[in-house]
Amino acid sequence: MSQIISIQGLSKTYKSGFHALKNIDLEIEKGEIFALLGPNGAGKTTLISIICGIVTPSAGTVTVGGHDIITDYRATRSMIGLVPQELTADMFETVWATVSHSRGLFGKWPDPAHIEKVLKDLALWDKKDSKLITLSGGMKRRVLIAKALSHEPQILFLDEPTAGVDVELRNEMWGLVRHLRDSGVTIILTTHYIQEAEDMADRIGVINKGELILVENKHELMQKLGQKQLTLQLHDAIDTVPAALKQHQLVLAKDGQELIYTYDSQGERTGITHLLTDLAEAGIRFKDLDTSQSSLEEIFVDLVRRDQ
Repeated sequence: MSQIISIQGLSKTYKSGFHALKNIDLEIEKGEIFALLGPNGAGKTTLISIICGIVTPSAGTVTVGGHDIITDYRATRSMIGLVPQELTADMFETVWATVSHSRGLFGKWPDPAHIEKVLKDLALWDKKDSKLITLSGGMKRRVLIAKALSHEPQILFLDEPTAGVDVELRNEMWGLVRHLRDSGVTIILTTHYIQEAEDMADRIGVINKGELILVENKHELMQKLGQKQLTLQLHDAIDTVPAALKQHQLVLAKDGQELIYTYDSQGERTGITHLLTDLAEAGIRFKDLDTSQSSLEEIFVDLVRRDQ
């Protein structure tokens, strides 16, 4: 993949002295889904706002498609679609009018066929003549996405896109996101639903206190930092873990009928092999086993806790 967004030494300090961003370096690849995770106040929205030209950086550079966001802002903004958390359009406008108007703001010629396609993709076509004030919260969220897609951007920012929407709409929206990614659109999202990042993202970035503390391929991150557990259901219950097995730091659970072994991916093969050998030598038999792995949410919480 080629880089479509390049961020070097980016910082933002407000007049109050608050350091919202501290020396951020980040490359976003063309055509990927990149999830930016972080607690409230971590700097997610500030970072997005700078890239989109809404907030001015204090230091550093950002290029979008090779164009500097300051010196060539017209080119960079035309490449970007932003889905904010709130709809700020005139509530008495129709869906068709507000989406068409958004396209015109970016200097694009009217294209009714494209607007029709966007509205149909978002299940808004039957609402095209409805005023925004009459729409439900979920429908308004779809309008936000339609406005962001009206000028055919190459990059789409989704800032908490599914907050407060029902499960059905959330699934529909992520189906659209996958379709956009498949068509070559780069997606950058922030979300409090970490399960969404786990399901959707190609790469994960974690930001905390204005600093980017990790950027990693999702699968590599979960393999590297995610702990795994092997649960052994014993043939016969035991009262305590035998001394010969202490080195494995096993946890005895469920009235002595389960042994739980926690390990990481690096020591997976040798650790389990040694464990099974030692179990046999200790005369402990098991009738079934099960494995599980840390979720992205557990990894995220652990990363942020370490950074406190």
